[in-house]
Amino acid sequence: MISKYCMFTKERNRISYIYIYISLIISCVFIFSSCKKNALDIEPLGSFSDPAVWRDEALIGTFVSNTYRIMPHDFVGNPSRALGLGCVTDECYKRGGGADFINSGNLTPSNLGILDFWNTAVNSSGYWAAITKCNLFFDRIGDAPISQSAKDQMSGEMKFLRAFAYFNMISLYGGVPLVTKPFALTDDFNVPRDTYETCFKFVIDELDAAAALLPAEYAAKDQGRITKGAALAAKARALLYDASVLHNPGNDQAKWQKAADAAKAVMDLNKYSLYSDYASLFFRGNSYNSEVIWSRPFDRLADPEQTYVDLSLYPNGYNGFGQIHPLQNIVDEFEMTNGQKPILGYNSDGSQIINPAAGYDPQNPYVNRDPRFYATILFDGAPFKGRPVETFLPGGMDSNEGPLSAWNATLTGYYVRKFLDETVTNPSGNNHSSVPYIYFRYAEVLLNYAEAMYNLGDEPTCRQYLNLIRSRPGVEMPDITESGPALMDRIIQERRVELVFEGHRYHDVRRWKIAPEVLNIPGKKMNIQKTGSTKTYTVSDFNPRAFFERNYLVPIPQSEIEKNPLLVQNPGYN
Repeated sequence: MISKYCMFTKERNRISYIYIYISLIISCVFIFSSCKKNALDIEPLGSFSDPAVWRDEALIGTFVSNTYRIMPHDFVGNPSRALGLGCVTDECYKRGGGADFINSGNLTPSNLGILDFWNTAVNSSGYWAAITKCNLFFDRIGDAPISQSAKDQMSGEMKFLRAFAYFNMISLYGGVPLVTKPFALTDDFNVPRDTYETCFKFVIDELDAAAALLPAEYAAKDQGRITKGAALAAKARALLYDASVLHNPGNDQAKWQKAADAAKAVMDLNKYSLYSDYASLFFRGNSYNSEVIWSRPFDRLADPEQTYVDLSLYPNGYNGFGQIHPLQNIVDEFEMTNGQKPILGYNSDGSQIINPAAGYDPQNPYVNRDPRFYATILFDGAPFKGRPVETFLPGGMDSNEGPLSAWNATLTGYYVRKFLDETVTNPSGNNHSSVPYIYFRYAEVLLNYAEAMYNLGDEPTCRQYLNLIRSRPGVEMPDITESGPALMDRIIQERRVELVFEGHRYHDVRRWKIAPEVLNIPGKKMNIQKTGSTKTYTVSDFNPRAFFERNYLVPIPQSEIEKNPLLVQNPGYN
């Protein structure tokens, strides 16, 4: 937010850093064990001045680590916002507000709900807060009496974080104020928006600079820090978005070539590969597996407010809040093991249009599906923690008639399986898995490359990389053979299945400009009625949806427009 009171936590050149840095040391030490070595050896602990901080490598490192910590992620420190981006798409429903009014088309500058990434700086976290810290870092680091190698590495990390923050902001809002220096108290805090093109060029230039400064890997104690591969993966994502029709209506082939080259640069590092077990690649025990390019680790004991993913996602019958409910819409996208989609669409009366080639039985709907389905969705009858999930009525353990908490029951017949570690004994207690949040993984890079090559007219290469993902051990789905527009449909479907609940769908449907087509379809649920030993399955609408042309961009909060007369609102929200 760019205003006198809220945009950046205005840097004062001579403030005391005592409370800031003691808290940073305590809260950030868990992220990178290297922070432990010297940060608490500084004396005296009660009087860190601004100059003292920027003379000490350990304190500067803690400052950098805290910038990592405040970057937004889709697990969120509040269980009611977990997987928020998926809940404003056709992936899932979130109980408890913040998304319903967005899905019904009522997103306004005065009410952004879980799409308000502008105002997060009020709470000293979020993209603007991270940008502020990066700007302060670059204002101070030049004179810091530390080794050049330490300066280069930390500068690469902060260049990445600032670029990644700006990329996410322009992906949501379009052009934003491009501020690269700290504010002084005498500065005019009313700053206009820069163009999307100006901001995007800054993002790419900063990612290039970061990649040149960053190492390819770290020692074990520093795993989780940003590498050259992460900078290149971010560049690949950014260039793919920029080449897509939302920003490239003329289908400029040079943009697609840049996107392809950027993804290929990650592949040519020869550092990453698809992990052999799709289900467990998201678990804490595999935090740094061969597929993960950059992830955000957590430690519930050191930083208890940062992630409640287990509590938020676990079904009510397993002592969870069960707040995120996958929609039937995403369940329909998982193919049968023969490579056929089971459901082709819906009739006007809401009944399913079944693909006769799929071998799908609507009264036995969860048999012979893509193995990723079983790693992603908890459905009625799914084995989980020693018993089958029960979302049937009457009396299902995980339904609203279960013996624990009816309030926490699914409304769609499904719960999220992805990310859930079955070793968690009580998600409402202190036994949390602290699964990492993966910002970039290799499968996305391959999907990015496949899509770019399709748009460059190289369909064989596109199919090759799509099929590489589908042939992962344990998945082993049949090859994609389509061509032309049907191949683009398969790209869309493969991204939807492979990357589900990872925060991609909201950006994908907007950059492809298919949002009205897919987000105006009502959210659907599965109703399971049990009579004796027989279950009957019927699908019905339960969550109306509406997406308008203006929704391709998120509005700037009205409070910020009122504080800063130079900010111009996005079209359609005035």
